[in-house]
Amino acid sequence: MSGDQSLPGEEPVPEKADEAAFWETPDIYGAYPRLTEDQTARLAEHGQRRPMAPNDVLIREGERCETFFVVLSGTVAVVEDYGTPEEHVLRVHGPGRFIGELGLLHGQVAFYTAVAREPGEVLVVSLDQLRHLVSQDSTIGDIVLRACLCRRALLVGQGAGFRIIGSRYSPETRRLREFAVRNRLPHRWIDLETDEEAEELLRRFGVGPEETPLVIWRDTTLLRNPSNAELARLIGLPSLPAGDRHGDVLIVGSGPAGLAAAVYAASEGLSTTVVEAMATGGQAGTSSRIENLLGFPSGISGAELTERAVLQADKFGAGISLPLEATGLRPQDEDHYVVAFADGSEIAARAVVLAMGARYRRLQVPGIERLEGTSVHYSATVYEAQQCRTDPVAVVGGGNSAGQAVLFLAGYAPKVHLLVRGAGLEANMSRYLVDQVERHPRVEVMLHTEVTEVLGQEVLEELDVVDNRTGGHRRLAVRSLFVFTGADPHTEWLAGTIALDSRGFVLTGPEAQEACAHPEVWHGRGRSCMTLETSLPGVFAVGDVRSGSVKRVASAAGEGAMAIHFVHRHLGDSAVPGTTGTSALAGHSDVSPRIRHKESAWLA
Repeated sequence: MSGDQSLPGEEPVPEKADEAAFWETPDIYGAYPRLTEDQTARLAEHGQRRPMAPNDVLIREGERCETFFVVLSGTVAVVEDYGTPEEHVLRVHGPGRFIGELGLLHGQVAFYTAVAREPGEVLVVSLDQLRHLVSQDSTIGDIVLRACLCRRALLVGQGAGFRIIGSRYSPETRRLREFAVRNRLPHRWIDLETDEEAEELLRRFGVGPEETPLVIWRDTTLLRNPSNAELARLIGLPSLPAGDRHGDVLIVGSGPAGLAAAVYAASEGLSTTVVEAMATGGQAGTSSRIENLLGFPSGISGAELTERAVLQADKFGAGISLPLEATGLRPQDEDHYVVAFADGSEIAARAVVLAMGARYRRLQVPGIERLEGTSVHYSATVYEAQQCRTDPVAVVGGGNSAGQAVLFLAGYAPKVHLLVRGAGLEANMSRYLVDQVERHPRVEVMLHTEVTEVLGQEVLEELDVVDNRTGGHRRLAVRSLFVFTGADPHTEWLAGTIALDSRGFVLTGPEAQEACAHPEVWHGRGRSCMTLETSLPGVFAVGDVRSGSVKRVASAAGEGAMAIHFVHRHLGDSAVPGTTGTSALAGHSDVSPRIRHKESAWLA
């Protein structure tokens, strides 16, 4: 991307780095705030001043981010492809600005190089100190977190980061793109079918089309059809530490329920590890705006909510690892369970919290499969919305997720068709969303409407839809389709191990005890199955994966927090006198869980 390709409201960036020496990128969307003198002084209490000379490299593309820089004097340019013929300036920051984006907070590798353009001085703060400040100082924390999230979105919109080369018809290409999108990783997809750059890159690297998809980064690293885990390691996504893989609590899934459980378990002294198969945040992490969540009157994006929860969990010492897909659960002994994973690894824990959520159902109509991941989507984030600036789109679904997606996409696309098979929106959508959807000038609500066919070879061209009252068909000219038609649990790996309902959701409480194949396990413990406990004592289910749960973010987070109360009770029941907690997965050792003896009657 050339330096003068800017987002709306942003001034053009000079093409050559030396032309930008005295030019500063204006603040847009709150991405480039200027810290006040008081805020800089607060940071200075935890950092050191350091002089910088022209061309000093502060952060280097491809290397792990370990330092937070505040510009005190002079200017710093943020450059992509530094030192190559493709070098171009993305941003320039002057005094009061700080350098870094979302990867900085998570210890990922940098997607750019930060280089001094004028002599000056910077304040250097370690990553550990920054995380501490972000979690303790709400003012600085809000400024840094929101700027980092916005900068990450801008990087994605500009096509920075690594490149994925592959065919739109390839399931493996779709897998890599979905993983990158869900984890908010800056990247650019180069379509093997239509992009001339693809052929030139294949020649340069001596690779044939049959070896795609490829991941290329900085023209120095090439991965042939990498697994999600290989891509995660390249970027520096969190992984389990080496060593003893035993702990107090293992949480499978990192949506709102799993992250809430992690925050409460770790903050209360339990050694805690969270494993995630795809991306932190779960389905909620893909929500463009959540407006009915308690405590956020102006709403919050799923990405921001996720990042705040991840930082909280990290602050208290919970370990998070992805991608790690669970494939089996079994008792190890009287006090431990073992969870096995697709990569062959295993983790043992004294209690397990199942928080895998549910996955959106795929629409089963002719022609749709070949366009999934290109112009048929199962989430609506800034990544997909960038493709919808000039053409009409359609959204299928009648629930809150569909309503949130419609409103978000209407800010990008000239027309949004909402296709609902029922007679109205009120049955499954919150009233506040119904009002906004029905009033929006760029939204057309089409009731009693179902998709019967998806038309288009390389991209979506039309939808064939039917009125389910009259049987009449019509064609809609749209270029993208977003599907939100309910969700199914990912519990195949638990079948035969714990009790599931007829749809595959996990039974808990009295229903789980009644369905238990070995009811004597409860008699031996002298208690009944607790509210969120499954048919295995010490294994709990929370959030969307639980049978009968309320499919709301606040409800999921509440269940995650409540589950830790029951974990304490279970560990108190099963603890051997004189013992302490096991070695922690997240870096603690010999941690004793804090058993609470005073119980709330309504939780019994």
